[in-house]
Amino acid sequence: MRIGIIGGTGPAGSGLALRMSVAGHQVLIGSRSKERSEEKAAELIAQWPEHKLKFDTGTNEAAANCDLIVVATPWDSTATIVGEHAEALRGKVVVTMANALVKVGKEFQPLVPPRGSIAAHVQAEIPGSRVVAAMQHLPAKELGNLNHHVDSDVLICSDFPEAIEIVSDLVAQIPGCRPLSTGRLSNALALEAFTAVLLQLNVRYKTRVAPRLTGIPDVDPISGRNMKLD
Repeated sequence: MRIGIIGGTGPAGSGLALRMSVAGHQVLIGSRSKERSEEKAAELIAQWPEHKLKFDTGTNEAAANCDLIVVATPWDSTATIVGEHAEALRGKVVVTMANALVKVGKEFQPLVPPRGSIAAHVQAEIPGSRVVAAMQHLPAKELGNLNHHVDSDVLICSDFPEAIEIVSDLVAQIPGCRPLSTGRLSNALALEAFTAVLLQLNVRYKTRVAPRLTGIPDVDPISGRNMKLD
């Protein structure tokens, strides 16, 4: 699968690019400028020479023309940027990792966008696409460290069950990650807002936390397949 990452030069986007490339996918790191994309690709390849990484590079427009697209831009530009590429994204699975958060004093607080969540706003901007909310809770630093497993459940929601299954298959290829379907896109508000809680725990306990839920068998709730946590 050719995966395009819009905003792929940031910590979360580049970390995901690493993991998907190691899993054997063709990854295009998108950016506002092709030069910045090329710089990030070269930086990642130099950082992890033992993995013999390969990336495609290009603009966000080039990323939007891939088979599956992940939007890893800051939350306040996510809906705008997908709207600019609506035609290229038509019919495709589009994953949003964004969280609408603001820091008030020493506390992180979630914002509630007019449509209820960033993911719902994105779906409204590109109604011809299959939007999936996922990976909001993955610590970017751990995602970008190939020497360690991420060790996290990944909560996924969408109005398109087949899109949840596609994204679940990708998430399961990240060592330590377990994909869990949480239902329709209306649940994205809870997923996005919960990130504020995780960040607050990071501050209080000086760590980087990720959710791990108990009591759920390691079986994909959609396909019924066993999910091995490598």
